[in-house]
Amino acid sequence: MSDTQPSTSQATSGVDIVGAGPAGLIAAEILAQAGIPVTVHDQMPSVGRKFLMAGRGGLNLTHSEPLDMFLARYRPAAPLLLDAVRAFPPAALMAWCQGLGIETFQGSSGRIFPTTFKASPLLRAWLERLSTLGVAIQPRSRWLGWAEDGGAHFADAPAQPELGATILALGGASWPRLGSDGLWPQALPGVRVAPWAPCNMGFHVEWSEYFRSRHDGAPLKRIALQFEGNRVRGEARVTLRGIEGQAIYALSAQLREAIAARGPVEVLLDLCPDLLDREVAARLAARPRAESLSNGLRKALSLPPVAAGLIQEALRRSGGSIPHLVKALPIRVTAPAPLARAISSAGGLDWSELDSRFMLKARPGVFACGEMLDWEAPTGGYLLQACFSTGVAAAHGALRWIGEQHGVRPAPRRAASAP
Repeated sequence: MSDTQPSTSQATSGVDIVGAGPAGLIAAEILAQAGIPVTVHDQMPSVGRKFLMAGRGGLNLTHSEPLDMFLARYRPAAPLLLDAVRAFPPAALMAWCQGLGIETFQGSSGRIFPTTFKASPLLRAWLERLSTLGVAIQPRSRWLGWAEDGGAHFADAPAQPELGATILALGGASWPRLGSDGLWPQALPGVRVAPWAPCNMGFHVEWSEYFRSRHDGAPLKRIALQFEGNRVRGEARVTLRGIEGQAIYALSAQLREAIAARGPVEVLLDLCPDLLDREVAARLAARPRAESLSNGLRKALSLPPVAAGLIQEALRRSGGSIPHLVKALPIRVTAPAPLARAISSAGGLDWSELDSRFMLKARPGVFACGEMLDWEAPTGGYLLQACFSTGVAAAHGALRWIGEQHGVRPAPRRAASAP
């Protein structure tokens, strides 16, 4: 399934892949299927740690929405990234999973999950396939950059002779304890890298001690959040320090940039997005006057105690009517959660550093893919999809380059239904 299919007799040089997340592993699979010797290096004791973490709450692999809508989720809308997803789209990722014996299904939100809801069965089947293909995996192997002779340099190991190609799948900077610590720009001096920033993270809110102590961890279900014209329905959760969850993650990039530009901002919370303002007002007006706020909200609108707490917080801060606050409760977010606690990161290797093959312009034979590239997207399957798609693209680019080095004529690219 590659642009070039050099035989092992024509292309005996091996390929080092640095990073054993989804992008690096899918690149290894494609190269090995083409007969290229592959070694995957990872600084952690085991592979796919962030991938496994992503599966703890149900592994959201991709999304079923139309491709044009899917592609609009990525920022920046780099042509190379969009082309990679078009070439290896959600349908191809689902077919690849099925080839591993992992069935998928579409949830009510349009998200795609494995039927097991877990990452571990998929990863086990994948590693078995890679082993069968002869892929070597080197754990506890930290990449330090390049030796004087041009070879890859790893900690506690002699520099490797320069190989046929090197694919960097070094990850972003979120959840560094899982392996991708974002320190790799130090090993690529002179290469443009956009600064790291948290993405898909919670935000700090200065709750009162009374509210914080009573509602830490309380879920906010079937809500809507709005900020400067963008409205998102979903769920969230109150934390000691603020608010997190899918609905706030969807606004995280916009909120992060607004806070950076002008300081704390307000996001509006709709506690009853399925009811019109007048319906909320009528239901609340019908409740007995002697009834407590919490009981009134529960009986009239089926709202949990945390809703009453939020309304009391808003009344204490700035006043307003209860019906209005149910539909447009202001929450002042002061700062994003730190990068180390973000689901993903923005920033990374600038797209201008790559050619159409995902190869570094300044270093022929070196390719890059996955979260280390400068893109961001909301949760919902877009993150893993881009990691897989760019890993596929970098592998195809490496095969083309290896073929050119050995005088192999590139074969026409096939439809991307599988790697």
